[in-house]
Amino acid sequence: MRRKRQALSAEECAAVLNRGTSGVLALSGDDDYPYAVPISYVYDGEKLYFHCAKSGHKLDAIGRNAKASFCVIDQDQIVPEEYTSYFRSVIVFGTMRILTDDAEKRNAIDKLALKYAPDDTEENRRSAIEREWKPLCMLEMSIDHMSGKEAIELVKKK
Repeated sequence: MRRKRQALSAEECAAVLNRGTSGVLALSGDDDYPYAVPISYVYDGEKLYFHCAKSGHKLDAIGRNAKASFCVIDQDQIVPEEYTSYFRSVIVFGTMRILTDDAEKRNAIDKLALKYAPDDTEENRRSAIEREWKPLCMLEMSIDHMSGKEAIELVKKK
């Protein structure tokens, strides 16, 4: 990263990933076009997990090339009088894997369900998962490296 002062620490990157509710997953799409898709996710401190249908453009792209990047924007405050924005974001680079083992898939969807419905009962979460189990596909991203950056104005406030 060129502007080292603006780099986020590993702990700050993890905090952004934990706070975020969606990001943009970038894959190698058809005819070598980049394919970037907004998607919800969960970060467990080591890996990222996503859910999708059992067929489609994402799975086709992963089948061709498992390398991916994922970007989460934590803050994007436009400051018109300064012609800038006070931003904070994280980009993760890694390898995608389609989970085929039922136990791994269950573990991943449990994490995702708990993130998005933390106050629901375990019984309701299990019922929702069972209802959607058959068409459910879970993706896992193993993280090779990540970087985060924030606006210099946010650095100066620390």
